[in-house]
Amino acid sequence: MPIRVISDQAQPSAAIEIALEKPLPDYDLLQLEHPTPRDVDAVLVSQGFRDLVDDARGVLIELLSHTGLEITQLTGAICPGEDEVYRPGLWIVLHDGHGTPKTSLPAATQERVRAIAAEFAKRLSL
Repeated sequence: MPIRVISDQAQPSAAIEIALEKPLPDYDLLQLEHPTPRDVDAVLVSQGFRDLVDDARGVLIELLSHTGLEITQLTGAICPGEDEVYRPGLWIVLHDGHGTPKTSLPAATQERVRAIAAEFAKRLSL
Protein backbone atom coordinates (compact mmCIF):
# COMPACT_ATOMS: atom_id res chain seq x y z
CA MET A 1 0.00 0.00 0.00
CA PRO A 2 1.61 3.21 -1.10
CA ILE A 3 1.61 6.00 1.43
CA ARG A 4 2.84 9.36 0.22
CA VAL A 5 3.69 12.09 2.72
CA ILE A 6 4.10 15.53 1.19
CA SER A 7 5.39 18.31 3.42
CA ASP A 8 4.17 21.75 2.50
CA GLN A 9 6.79 24.33 1.66
CA ALA A 10 6.69 27.36 3.94
CA GLN A 11 3.77 25.98 5.97
CA PRO A 12 3.77 23.87 9.16
CA SER A 13 1.64 21.15 7.56
CA ALA A 14 1.84 17.95 5.55
CA ALA A 15 -0.48 15.93 3.35
CA ILE A 16 -0.81 12.16 3.46
CA GLU A 17 -2.16 10.23 0.49
CA ILE A 18 -3.04 6.57 0.97
CA ALA A 19 -4.22 4.64 -2.08
CA LEU A 20 -6.44 1.66 -1.30
CA GLU A 21 -4.90 -1.43 -2.82
CA LYS A 22 -6.78 -4.31 -1.27
CA PRO A 23 -10.52 -4.86 -0.95
CA LEU A 24 -12.15 -3.77 2.30
CA PRO A 25 -15.21 -6.04 2.65
CA ASP A 26 -16.25 -4.39 5.95
CA TYR A 27 -16.85 -1.20 3.96
CA ASP A 28 -18.24 -2.88 0.81
CA LEU A 29 -15.17 -1.65 -1.07
CA LEU A 30 -14.41 -4.64 -3.24
CA GLN A 31 -13.58 -3.29 -6.71
CA LEU A 32 -10.76 -0.78 -6.31
CA GLU A 33 -9.06 -0.61 -9.71
CA HIS A 34 -10.83 1.55 -12.28
CA PRO A 35 -9.92 2.59 -15.82
CA THR A 36 -10.86 6.27 -15.42
CA PRO A 37 -10.91 8.79 -12.57
CA ARG A 38 -14.64 9.27 -13.13
CA ASP A 39 -15.22 5.62 -12.22
CA VAL A 40 -13.53 6.22 -8.86
CA ASP A 41 -16.00 9.03 -8.11
CA ALA A 42 -18.75 6.45 -7.60
CA VAL A 43 -16.65 4.73 -4.95
CA LEU A 44 -15.86 7.98 -3.13
CA VAL A 45 -19.55 8.81 -2.66
CA SER A 46 -20.59 5.31 -1.60
CA GLN A 47 -21.86 4.66 1.91
CA GLY A 48 -19.01 2.22 2.51
CA PHE A 49 -16.39 4.85 1.71
CA ARG A 50 -18.16 7.38 3.93
CA ASP A 51 -18.08 4.83 6.75
CA LEU A 52 -14.34 4.35 6.13
CA VAL A 53 -13.78 8.11 6.38
CA ASP A 54 -15.77 8.24 9.63
CA ASP A 55 -13.70 5.41 11.12
CA ALA A 56 -10.53 7.03 9.81
CA ARG A 57 -11.37 10.27 11.63
CA GLY A 58 -11.75 8.42 14.93
CA VAL A 59 -8.42 6.62 14.50
CA LEU A 60 -6.67 9.85 13.53
CA ILE A 61 -8.04 11.75 16.51
CA GLU A 62 -6.68 9.05 18.78
CA LEU A 63 -3.27 8.96 17.06
CA LEU A 64 -2.93 12.74 17.08
CA SER A 65 -3.80 13.29 20.74
CA HIS A 66 -1.01 15.10 22.56
CA THR A 67 1.09 15.54 19.40
CA GLY A 68 0.31 19.16 18.60
CA LEU A 69 -0.87 18.00 15.16
CA GLU A 70 -4.45 18.57 14.06
CA ILE A 71 -6.58 17.42 11.14
CA THR A 72 -7.31 20.19 8.66
CA GLN A 73 -8.63 17.93 5.91
CA LEU A 74 -9.75 14.31 5.63
CA THR A 75 -11.40 13.33 2.38
CA GLY A 76 -11.41 10.87 -0.48
CA ALA A 77 -8.83 10.97 -3.23
CA ILE A 78 -8.46 9.63 -6.73
CA CYS A 79 -5.03 8.02 -6.80
CA PRO A 80 -3.39 7.31 -10.15
CA GLY A 81 -1.59 4.01 -10.34
CA GLU A 82 0.49 2.18 -12.85
CA ASP A 83 -0.85 1.14 -16.26
CA GLU A 84 -3.61 3.76 -16.43
CA VAL A 85 -5.38 2.38 -13.37
CA TYR A 86 -7.02 4.63 -10.77
CA ARG A 87 -7.89 3.77 -7.18
CA PRO A 88 -9.82 5.42 -4.38
CA GLY A 89 -7.76 6.63 -1.49
CA LEU A 90 -7.67 8.88 1.53
CA TRP A 91 -6.25 12.40 1.54
CA ILE A 92 -5.31 13.76 4.95
CA VAL A 93 -3.81 17.15 5.74
CA LEU A 94 -2.26 17.64 9.17
CA HIS A 95 -1.24 21.00 10.61
CA ASP A 96 1.25 21.55 13.42
CA GLY A 97 -0.53 23.88 15.85
CA HIS A 98 2.82 24.67 17.47
CA GLY A 99 4.51 25.40 14.14
CA THR A 100 5.63 28.79 13.02
CA PRO A 101 3.78 30.32 10.07
CA LYS A 102 5.78 30.45 6.83
CA THR A 103 8.08 27.64 7.94
CA SER A 104 8.04 23.98 6.95
CA LEU A 105 7.65 21.15 9.44
CA PRO A 106 10.87 20.26 11.24
CA ALA A 107 12.45 16.92 10.27
CA ALA A 108 11.40 15.32 13.58
CA THR A 109 7.76 16.31 13.01
CA GLN A 110 7.89 15.03 9.42
CA GLU A 111 9.12 11.69 10.76
CA ARG A 112 6.30 11.68 13.33
CA VAL A 113 3.79 12.27 10.51
CA ARG A 114 5.23 9.28 8.61
CA ALA A 115 4.96 7.11 11.73
CA ILE A 116 1.38 8.24 12.31
CA ALA A 117 0.49 7.46 8.69
CA ALA A 118 1.96 3.97 8.97
CA GLU A 119 0.14 3.23 12.24
CA PHE A 120 -3.08 4.68 10.81
CA ALA A 121 -2.90 2.36 7.79
CA LYS A 122 -2.13 -0.59 10.05
CA ARG A 123 -5.08 0.06 12.37
CA LEU A 124 -7.52 0.36 9.49
CA SER A 125 -6.01 -2.66 7.70
CA LEU A 126 -5.36 -0.60 4.60
